[in-house]
Parts: sequence; C-alpha cells; structure tokens
Amino acid sequence: QVHLVESGGGLVQAGGSLRLSCAASLQTFSWTAMGWFRQAPGKAREFVATISGSGGATYYVDSVKGRFTISRDNAKKTVYLQMNSLKSEDTAVYYCAARRSATTRDSANDYDYWGQGTQVTVSS
Repeated sequence: QVHLVESGGGLVQAGGSLRLSCAASLQTFSWTAMGWFRQAPGKAREFVATISGSGGATYYVDSVKGRFTISRDNAKKTVYLQMNSLKSEDTAVYYCAARRSATTRDSANDYDYWGQGTQVTVSS
C-alpha cells in the first residue's frame, strides 16, 4: 500500500514563507512523477506544481511561478514545495500526489495516489 504524508502547513502572514514536505512509501520513487495540488473552500482542486521522476523537469501553474519551487530528494523519497511571498489567495489545503510514471502531468486525473492534505493559511 502506498502512503503519502504531507507536513509543513500552518498559518503565515502575507509575504511569508512555508516549506511543505511529502514523504512517500513508494518502492519506485525515482520513477514516479510527483505533484502538488490545492483546494480552497468552495473551489475545485487546482494544480500547483509537478516534478518528473528524475527531478529534471518541473512545471507550475502561472499564479505561483517565481514564488514556489518544487524539488525532490529521491534518496529520502520526499518531495518539497518551497512557498515564498505567500498571498492570501494561496490559502488552501495542499495535497501531494504521485503518478505511476516518471513524466509530469498537470491534471489530477493523471495521478494515482494522494496524501491526506495539509492546511496552509495566509493572513493578510
């Protein structure tokens, strides 16, 4: 059974930073593309960022480009989301996801495993 466990969420003031982590229990982690999604109250789940299995390719939703950075440590089977210059509109539950392929995708339907989510609240 695959488990994804997010951590690092919390309450931060606008302009501040947070670093989310997602630890995976995947045997083939280095062959697994990972993604971060978020869901704000009353809104649909939204793609945030994705990284290929090797870490060589990353993609972001336009609204976070230049502020968020996705990275991974395959030895630790962990993916990170560094969030800087946070805005109130970044407030959401953030989910880590994994897909059974090394290539990136930005649709939630392309991901096979999901974490339980971690709350990020940005106060203005």
